[in-house]
Amino acid sequence: MVISESQDVSLALRLEWPTSLPDEAFYEFCRVNKTWRIERTAKGDLIIMVPTGGESSRRNVELIAQLHYWASREGSGVIFDSSGGFVLPNGAIRAPDAAWVRRERLTSLTPEQKRKFVPLCPDFVVELRSPSESLVELRAKMEEYLANGAMLGWLLDPGHRKLFVYQAGFPVQQLDNPATVSADPVLPDFVIDLRLIWEPDL
Repeated sequence: MVISESQDVSLALRLEWPTSLPDEAFYEFCRVNKTWRIERTAKGDLIIMVPTGGESSRRNVELIAQLHYWASREGSGVIFDSSGGFVLPNGAIRAPDAAWVRRERLTSLTPEQKRKFVPLCPDFVVELRSPSESLVELRAKMEEYLANGAMLGWLLDPGHRKLFVYQAGFPVQQLDNPATVSADPVLPDFVIDLRLIWEPDL
């Protein structure tokens, strides 16, 4: 067991197992520990994250609200929040802060697969960096999403007002203090207003 402490009171707890915790056992472990946000790496290590602070929570709600408003009108995909887990092709189980999946990919899943961690990589993912999270680790996670099939990913760093755009087939793009960003063509006509995410209102 390894515990690493960040600059604030948040902790990342990594559990090393002789072999990878099976999907079913991992699902049950997460189910009985609902107050934690838990992920599994491709190597089988568990990463346990404590609840976020109020400012990060408020920003994530704003992010989900804008995505949901667009998705409910556009209709071609489904939005998932930070409690939704995805089993990636490399064996990792990740829970991005926001995700979008085309409906046509979900129709082939069984009801059981839809109830538990979704066995696919989202088409679009967003990670919203909190003060306790390592930018290096988050950038590695974004690369992992792309390597496992994501078409587009955004890494938002509110503390520095930066957005990193990860798109399949293109180099990573860094945007400094953008007011808005378009997700076209992956999410047709979706434009996020980042001013509502950059500005703290607590």
